[in-house]
Amino acid sequence: MLSGCRRALPAALRLAVRGWAGGRGRRRVSTSWSPVGAAFDAKQQRSRLTGQSTGLFGVPELSSPEGFQEAQEKALQETEQLVQKACTTPPGPQIVMIFDQLSDALCRVADLADFVKIAHPDFAFREAAEETCRNIDSALSNRFYCIFRQVAELFMFDFEISGIHLDEEKRKRAVDLNVKILDLCNQFLIGAHLPNKIDKQILPEHIRYNFAVEGNYIQITGLHADCSDDLVREAAYKIFLYPNAEQLRCLEELLTSRNHLAQLVGYNTFAHRALQGTMARTPEKVMQFLETLSDRLFQRTLKDFEMMEGMKMKLNPQNSKLMPWDHPYYSGVLRAERYNIEPSLYCPFFSLGACMEGLNFLFNQLLGISLYAEQTEKGELWCEDVRKLAVVHENEGLLGYIYCDFYQRADKPHQDCHFTIRGGRLRKDGEYQLPVVVLMLSLPHSTRSSPTLLTPGMMENLFHEMGHAMHSMLGRTRYQHVTGTRCPTDFAEVPSILMEYFASDYRVVNQFARHFQTGQTVSQKILKETQEKFYGLPYVPNTAWQLRFSHLVGYGAKYYSYLMSRAIASMVWKQCFVQNPFDRAMGERYRREMLAHGGGKEPMLMVQGMLQKSPSVEDFVNALVSDLDQDFETFFMDSE
Repeated sequence: MLSGCRRALPAALRLAVRGWAGGRGRRRVSTSWSPVGAAFDAKQQRSRLTGQSTGLFGVPELSSPEGFQEAQEKALQETEQLVQKACTTPPGPQIVMIFDQLSDALCRVADLADFVKIAHPDFAFREAAEETCRNIDSALSNRFYCIFRQVAELFMFDFEISGIHLDEEKRKRAVDLNVKILDLCNQFLIGAHLPNKIDKQILPEHIRYNFAVEGNYIQITGLHADCSDDLVREAAYKIFLYPNAEQLRCLEELLTSRNHLAQLVGYNTFAHRALQGTMARTPEKVMQFLETLSDRLFQRTLKDFEMMEGMKMKLNPQNSKLMPWDHPYYSGVLRAERYNIEPSLYCPFFSLGACMEGLNFLFNQLLGISLYAEQTEKGELWCEDVRKLAVVHENEGLLGYIYCDFYQRADKPHQDCHFTIRGGRLRKDGEYQLPVVVLMLSLPHSTRSSPTLLTPGMMENLFHEMGHAMHSMLGRTRYQHVTGTRCPTDFAEVPSILMEYFASDYRVVNQFARHFQTGQTVSQKILKETQEKFYGLPYVPNTAWQLRFSHLVGYGAKYYSYLMSRAIASMVWKQCFVQNPFDRAMGERYRREMLAHGGGKEPMLMVQGMLQKSPSVEDFVNALVSDLDQDFETFFMDSE
């Protein structure tokens, strides 16, 4: 999943100027680097404790929550100066450069604040970051009006999205709607993760121990989808998804406000506005893709449900009808029976350190890149178990930094996500501003007897998020606003999903999967976890799953992107890597054609460059269906 996306202000750079690959000279090698695997399987090497605090991510102002106000004002002052410069500069390439400098000044603070407001363990930091996000978004709409008029002819499309072409009264309405939408998004995200409470006397006594008890109430914090007790899953489903009137009002108001804003700036619907510039381009194309895929898979899905219902009848003959809370559990039971495997038995082979070494080996073979753990400075981290990785190319030197926030903690969202903290760009002095990102997972901590051990699903998620990180590290665009993952959503998921194919290939896994105690390699078959893409089970009254679906905020009108990106990743894998997942020539081609451009090149042109063809909707559907036909569910195949 992606987060830390660009602000709306300078989005037109994607249309005005295409990417530039470069940066001059080799970055120096640090003596503070150490092997990546040991950094994750060993206890955390502490940050330097002496000297002055460097502040979060090395930003001096962020040594305390109050520093956000200082960093914000500093960014806005720099932006004011750039606005004045832009207002006296004739339209042309120079104003595009000024525009990106303005974007960079704001995003260096706003993107960082986007991460801190949800992930920092200190509430004061989270609150200060939230206020900074609000203030900067407001400033984008109000304080820099003259630059919008100055360059409107150059960047008309993106400015129309922001309402710059409107008269004063309508423009103010657009500004107010943008601020309102931001507030509603934050409110909906908070509500989507809140637990539901119920009087504990309502639940049968023998299942209460599965839930958190708070006085006379039981808290339901999730769906308990993997629990073997049908009644526990049913209770969790009905209680956790019970409609909340305030959350429903928030969602309805969010959808209405999005649509009003889209129509105000000249689009038929929010979906038409959101899909502009994507590979799909229009809602009609998206629906063609989804309906074609659904038609092709409908009978297969019904057959799967019949098999699950048969398994439920075998295990629970008194209540054998398959319900929505059943399919995640019974699909797992079927896979385990069919392939005679138990995924948890393989956790000892997937220590976090071993998986990181596997990624390191893969990136080195494909791209000439190595990952090194780097010691951090005092005050640089928000939690002591965060690791900082330097990404180093064998010829080009240091490419950027990845902060790995991998472990569970109180108040940390249970989601796997990539955040852009600082985008790469070519600076005025000719040097390249190195990208900085955060990868956030929710992995268990190590114990006295073992390092952090991953399930196959956790390992796949790690590879997925690392795909986003490499996209950010290898983008070498002239402008930070279109670097790395700052590209259309239905292309942004391609590099991450492609990494899942590497994670499911036995040749890749055999390079690093070792039992953490014996060093034994994995030799049996495991089933790759696959998520249900389509649904055919009855609706359960008084439930509202959409009120828990947080992707409605970041992926509004674009959730199809995971499927379209998977189709492209499937085609890239089969055409370029299935014969040899370590093919350096294909790795370089992948970097050159798909990773280097960020959002600075039309996404379909990048796909064409990699595949040497322009895929159709039918090609997308065929790629997804063929994954099932060719038994791509297996986690990894026997190498014999």
